[in-house]
Amino acid sequence: MLAALIVSGMAVLYLRQPPPPMTHYLWDTRAPGAIADQEEDKPSLQVFLPSPDKATGTGIVICPGGAYVKLVSSYEGEEIARWLNKIGVAAFVLKYRFGPRYYHPAPLNDASRAIRYVRYHSKEFGVAPDRIGIIGFSAGGHLASTAITLYDMAEKTKGDPVDSVSARPDFAILGYPIISLYEPYTHPSIAPNLIGPNPSAEMRDLLSSHKHVTSQTPPTFLFHTNEDSLVKMENSEFFYSALRKAGVPAEMHIYDRGQHGIGLADGVNGAMDVPSFTTWPILVEHWLHSRDFLGPSKDKRP
Repeated sequence: MLAALIVSGMAVLYLRQPPPPMTHYLWDTRAPGAIADQEEDKPSLQVFLPSPDKATGTGIVICPGGAYVKLVSSYEGEEIARWLNKIGVAAFVLKYRFGPRYYHPAPLNDASRAIRYVRYHSKEFGVAPDRIGIIGFSAGGHLASTAITLYDMAEKTKGDPVDSVSARPDFAILGYPIISLYEPYTHPSIAPNLIGPNPSAEMRDLLSSHKHVTSQTPPTFLFHTNEDSLVKMENSEFFYSALRKAGVPAEMHIYDRGQHGIGLADGVNGAMDVPSFTTWPILVEHWLHSRDFLGPSKDKRP
């Protein structure tokens, strides 16, 4: 009995701590277009849930960068998830398929399925089905931008209940994103990595996401730096301008200092150490509050 009481006491403490991350595969069977059944063929989510006393009911799918040839799942994945947990947001780090093994539409299918998966299992994850966003960095920012503009293009599996819910994110956060697939604004390797050798102008246009913004594109927060020499800050400007023209709520911050791939800019787990850039998470948190995703807004207009 004494042991039971001790265990019970410990359990009360444990319930106030976030559970360890778990991996959820996005499809029970093979993913659409999968060429084999190896681990690299199985898109998944690593799930990080906030402690119950902090949970806001908001969830965000995280798309790490990696130029569509790898995933930077450390400082653009796990570290982002742990920051989101601190502000009460459930975080889902997406392992999506990339080149040269997979080209478009595999990454878009994976990102859209991730939104559907979280929304379908929203009660299990403790999030509201209308408070599910997406955040992406670099190539992951491009993927997130296509997920909010081309979500109707994502493949569906007939009879799959997960595919019965919407793939449209409720909001987006884009960090130093690739938007245009045309040089000099994009890195020359990105289009071939995503589309394949000798990408056509038609496919470049389709996947230059600023060209597909509509009034149905969800509210978006963007940040970039002037010093970014790999993905020029005009990418964020293009998308922000398209959002403005479509009447979509948007906010953008262009920092002076900081090279590409900066993450939280805190020098942790591979991220660069650029103190002036560390304010972007604070700005995002304020923006989420203003959009009522972290509780009632304190910035209401009459």
